[in-house]
Amino acid sequence: MTWEPVIGLEIHVQLKTRTKMFCRCEAGWGAAQNTRTCPICLSHPGALPVPNGTAIEWTIKLGLALGCQIAERAVFHRKNYFYPDLPKGYQISQYDEPLCSTGRFALPTAAGQLEVGIVRAHLEEDAAKTVHVGGAGGRIGGATHSLVDFNRGGTPLVEIVTQPDLHSADDARRFLQLLRQTVIELGISDAEMEKGTLRADANVSVRREGETELRTRTELKNMNSFSFIARGIEAEVERQIGVWESGGEVVQQTYDYDPSTSALTARRTKEEAEDYRYFPEPDLVPVAPPASLVEGLRAEVGELPGSRIGRLQEVVGFDLAEGLVTSRRDRLFERVTGDRRAVANVLMNQFAASGVDPAAVDSGELAKLIEGRDRIPRAAFAEALEASGEAGFTAERYLAEAAVSDAAELEPLVERVLAANGSHVEQYRAGKEGLLGFFVGQVMKETGGKANPKVVNELLREKLKI
Repeated sequence: MTWEPVIGLEIHVQLKTRTKMFCRCEAGWGAAQNTRTCPICLSHPGALPVPNGTAIEWTIKLGLALGCQIAERAVFHRKNYFYPDLPKGYQISQYDEPLCSTGRFALPTAAGQLEVGIVRAHLEEDAAKTVHVGGAGGRIGGATHSLVDFNRGGTPLVEIVTQPDLHSADDARRFLQLLRQTVIELGISDAEMEKGTLRADANVSVRREGETELRTRTELKNMNSFSFIARGIEAEVERQIGVWESGGEVVQQTYDYDPSTSALTARRTKEEAEDYRYFPEPDLVPVAPPASLVEGLRAEVGELPGSRIGRLQEVVGFDLAEGLVTSRRDRLFERVTGDRRAVANVLMNQFAASGVDPAAVDSGELAKLIEGRDRIPRAAFAEALEASGEAGFTAERYLAEAAVSDAAELEPLVERVLAANGSHVEQYRAGKEGLLGFFVGQVMKETGGKANPKVVNELLREKLKI
């Protein structure tokens, strides 16, 4: 029988508010260690927390983007655990009365949409940053000692918990990438994994196809890229299948994944909610966001990236639609007139290679350039795209450079190229049709890049017929 992965995600998004969650220390990344602290975020006796209103509003905005219900009354709780990065011995978080709960987030796919349930999105304070010294890759395993930087401690953090609705490592990766883009477009976080402003853990289990019950899960932690998360999930799925098929039992615990060796290392038994001894934070009153505030924030959300992919998918297909939106070229695509697929292909290929900022481009001039691309040499088209973000750019200068399109002029060059590459011709005729690009490149080289690629392709296909 076939095994099915069952994956849920826990994502932490660090909000880019000016100050921390419960004190007025400056928040942000890159300051010297332990320079952004005060008696509140270091939990000195008698210091009392005061909530950050902007963080509450931004959490509500994110909850609306995730399709969540916004609580009329939310409560902060104390989450108790003892670790060097938590000076109070507890974290101010939310538990059974969070700001946002019961949402749905649509992940576009080639076959339609995958609905991923959102259990909750709750607001809390971040822990300090622990730096492990002497180990491999900054991990605790093999470290000689650890240092703690309390600059991050107390920073506003939103934790998003999904239902176990994902069933492949690739879907998990794509979900995280789309969520990251949503967060960035909302303007609430930079969401950079390398800086720790976006962190994700994966809860993984497997079951036989057709089963409905969930088996024991494990949690993958401390992965700092989307590709590593996907590879870690694949490795853990394979490990669990091996355990079950050998007659063993999967143990609920956390794992580190080392991408350099693909090794999974067990760290600790996974805690349940009761292990944290949650109870309401006595120093904070409940949060009751007014309906007018919620509706005002709803109006600020706008069209989400997932929705734009679904809309463009009907026009240019799923792959191009996803590429345009995730590269943030879709706004330019919608401004540039002309054949939709041609425009999308140029933006995702030649224009992407130019490195030009889409926001700096005159869409009318770019439309002219794309429409006339077959009339100018390939090198001139590439040069024009690289210049398209400059002030005063016009397409006419480049369109004036006519490409060599006369078949009679190009035919002798095509025949010469084929005669000089007899072995490649035989391979092409034997079925290796990818060599067509090689022949086109040789002809373009002969003409200094001035041949019309469309005419060259047609001539080559005709000559290469058996």
